[in-house]
Amino acid sequence: MKHYAGIDVSLNSCSVCVVDESGKIVREVKVASEPVALIHCIKSLGVRVERIGLEAGPLSQWLYGALRESRLPVELLETRHVKAALSAMPVKTDRNDARGLAQLMRLGWFRPVHCKSMAAQEVRALLTARKLVQSKLYDIEMSLRGILRGFGLKVGPTTSRSFAARINHLTAGHPSLEMVAEALLSTHAAALCAFKNLEKNVRQISRADARVRLLMSTPGVGPLVALTYVSAIDDPKRFTSSKRVGAHFGLTPKKYQSGETDISGRISKIGDSTVRAVLYEAAHIILTRPIHGGALKSWAMRLAKRAGMKKAKVALARKLAVVLHRMWVSASTFDFEKANGCMRAAA
Repeated sequence: MKHYAGIDVSLNSCSVCVVDESGKIVREVKVASEPVALIHCIKSLGVRVERIGLEAGPLSQWLYGALRESRLPVELLETRHVKAALSAMPVKTDRNDARGLAQLMRLGWFRPVHCKSMAAQEVRALLTARKLVQSKLYDIEMSLRGILRGFGLKVGPTTSRSFAARINHLTAGHPSLEMVAEALLSTHAAALCAFKNLEKNVRQISRADARVRLLMSTPGVGPLVALTYVSAIDDPKRFTSSKRVGAHFGLTPKKYQSGETDISGRISKIGDSTVRAVLYEAAHIILTRPIHGGALKSWAMRLAKRAGMKKAKVALARKLAVVLHRMWVSASTFDFEKANGCMRAAA
């Protein structure tokens, strides 16, 4: 008889449920959220488990890698699908979630997601830390500007080098403001130093990665955009078609069709929001800066005249996602002539 298992992961413990092919619960147990404990639990069941369901989450990739190394048939499940499938349960507990995951594995009603390699996870951690420090720098600068504005002190345009000097100049002679400025500027200086170090590491990794250098041959795509894209895709072969990449990052319209109703909505915004943001920024640069964008820019500008600049940028971001994947798979740099031919054919 075939058996299936579902694992609901929390910070300290995991709820494990095993069911047979008829849906009957064979065993339920709670173990520590550690690979060794989970592996021992599954192997000590005394039955062969056909599939093990593990919902994607903060600890899932770590546990998934360890279970895979132990040759256990584990699948990483997409969070959206699991949430929709289990939403009918009136009582939500870790135990019930594990039961639901086990039943999903038994029925085969799930979509496995890709578990990123350790190298990709490390790059993602670096990019996340860089973005966090950058946002805190912005928060400190805006807070200082707001505080001083209440006293009639206008900071005005500054650069990262002149910001501290401008603040010190404005607060000179105001003891209370000097104390506030000193505290915030010292934090700002430390954050700025950390941000520069992270930015330097991002540039070094980008220069050393042949995949990133390849994608950077595309107009508007710099080291940050290319590195973010590469770390998110990780393995380009998991997409059978380059056209699927746009939908994977939520850059295609939602669709609702029922009877006589047929609605195409805004983009779905599912998937990695960071990749979606950097692709939109690249599209913005292509459309607003005096760079040679070739047929990509011409196509997007024609679309902007019909539908507006915002929609054109989103459409160009989706096009970039597809083009970058095709370049990566074919190991070819951006070809302006080839792009021109493809755009003319599409028109």
